[in-house]
Amino acid sequence: MKQNNKQLIFFCCALLSGLLSSNLGALESDADQPITIDSNTATYDDVTATSTYTGNVISIQGSIRVNSDKLVVYFVDGDAEKLVFTGKRAKFKQTPSEGSEDITGEALTGEYYPKKNLLILIDEATVWQGNATYSSKLIEYDIKTSLVKAGEKSSDAKRVHVILKPKSKAAK
Repeated sequence: MKQNNKQLIFFCCALLSGLLSSNLGALESDADQPITIDSNTATYDDVTATSTYTGNVISIQGSIRVNSDKLVVYFVDGDAEKLVFTGKRAKFKQTPSEGSEDITGEALTGEYYPKKNLLILIDEATVWQGNATYSSKLIEYDIKTSLVKAGEKSSDAKRVHVILKPKSKAAK
């Protein structure tokens, strides 16, 4: 029981400190920022070391924001190892650097690995920034380097669709 209380206290303190901190921290240090989560319901299962959030879930880490219907957080040794978000269209947004356009995306399922700075979008995945749009069944997004990888090497049948729109004359 003491271990349960320690983990629960750690989890609550981490969540509270995240709520009190600014969501607009240095963009390069997004991974160093706490993850804050708001939802309609929340449960923690000490046996499986998972937290489940449902109903209008909003999770924020630095400049990264994810909106979903459901979020499951998997803990390893008290740290959030993997976050899996699902929804009609779970959506994310990140400001990669000061002055640059936000990168946004959506998918039916997403997996976020905070320690690896990796976001994987699965099923009906789309990512866009400025005039470029990437759509595929699978998209990997490296949050630290803003590198987008779309498609699967294992199959030519799973195609990537890219749209590059010309800038408007007013923007030139």
